[in-house]
Amino acid sequence: MTFHPRPSAGEPRPWAFPAPDRSVLTNGLTLLRCHRPGRQVIAVEVNVAARLDVEPEGLDGVANVMARALCEGTDRHSAEEFAAELERCGANAEAHANSFGVRLTLEVPVSRLARALGLLAEALRAPAFADAVVDRLVRNRLDEIPYELADPQRRATRALAAALFAPDDRMSRPRQGTGETVARIDSAAVRAFYEAHVRPATATAVVVGDLTGIDLDAVLADTLGTWTGNTTAALPARPTALPVKVDDTGRVVIVDRPGAVQTQLLIGAVGSDRHGPGWAAQVLGAYCLGGSLTSRLDRVLREEKGYTYGVRTFTQVLRSDPGGGGLALATISGSVDTSATGPALADIRTLLLDLSAHGLGETERDAAVENLVGVAPLRFETSSSIAGTLADQAEQDLPDDYQKQLYERLGAVDAAAAGAAVARLFSLERLVTVLVGDASRIGEQVRGLGLGDVQVLHGG
Repeated sequence: MTFHPRPSAGEPRPWAFPAPDRSVLTNGLTLLRCHRPGRQVIAVEVNVAARLDVEPEGLDGVANVMARALCEGTDRHSAEEFAAELERCGANAEAHANSFGVRLTLEVPVSRLARALGLLAEALRAPAFADAVVDRLVRNRLDEIPYELADPQRRATRALAAALFAPDDRMSRPRQGTGETVARIDSAAVRAFYEAHVRPATATAVVVGDLTGIDLDAVLADTLGTWTGNTTAALPARPTALPVKVDDTGRVVIVDRPGAVQTQLLIGAVGSDRHGPGWAAQVLGAYCLGGSLTSRLDRVLREEKGYTYGVRTFTQVLRSDPGGGGLALATISGSVDTSATGPALADIRTLLLDLSAHGLGETERDAAVENLVGVAPLRFETSSSIAGTLADQAEQDLPDDYQKQLYERLGAVDAAAAGAAVARLFSLERLVTVLVGDASRIGEQVRGLGLGDVQVLHGG
């Protein structure tokens, strides 16, 4: 029998997150292009700066409906024709609104790039916003809301936002609006928002993929370069980063779900955004706490106690400000058996106290760096992953080489700094704990745990 030699690993090659080339088109659109040889699917992201707090009063959700309507017909194609044209390109296009503005995404084979960019430009330049289309999107959104309220995780997210932020702050209310506000949206409101905020001078386009042999400047001139926006209205002023009223007094909010057999846990803390000097240490510490199957939370609550299928930490930037007014929400999220609600929270409290007292070990710090930095080349193998990260950087006013800098900083953070950062972030006296479950069974379990006052919300 002949045995073939076992393949051996090659020499590791140096890797860094790719830096884009930045330019500005004649219409004022900022362009970030990133040539990635071999990536035959081109990813395009377009950010239009329009924070949610610029939505008119009483029309929460209009930005999201407008975003959905952008690819639902233009001055040249009906909604059905537009979808058919995209399909002929082998392309996929989507649009949504987030905390920072409107985001359009496009993925297309490199051979169909010009044609697909023409459709994207058409959607931005001359969306139809037909009454029937907007009415359908509004009805769709109204139909989604009851399902979201029935989902324990989404219900917990809503309750946490309402608990942390003042009612008059846009961040306290659902990003896509409530039933009351969405019902007021019509095609006139959608068009008014579009004309006030959607224009190339306040937008950034990201193009990532194999650009070999493509005259991208010429393609863009004929497509996105033809987009001018509403030139008769004044350019919208950049919203001022007003101080956010945060009530992060440690307490427990129970959203009552009689008969629930599980409790959804969502523990929230407010910290600085990516511009903060301690971001890298915070990211590393949060990963050690609850970023993987081997993290502290999973090791105790899942492996040792069997309370849950998994508990994770997440961080979401809500407002970005180079001047220091940014804001990020860090959470601990998971679900446990109803009878284990109190014991699980007690164990989380013990873990956080131990973290504050003794910090992190070098072994878990090294494992976190290996997972966050070592696997980055695999994470950014596709054009879409790179384009999405570059678009995030652009909308958060971060430098083009931010991701590269972040990986370098993560590698330099020691265990002591990471432990101190996550302990500060999840300080017990500043944690708001939301529990979605049967209040009659979990109320007494959580009282006396040292998590603050307990409030019960009924009818949720």
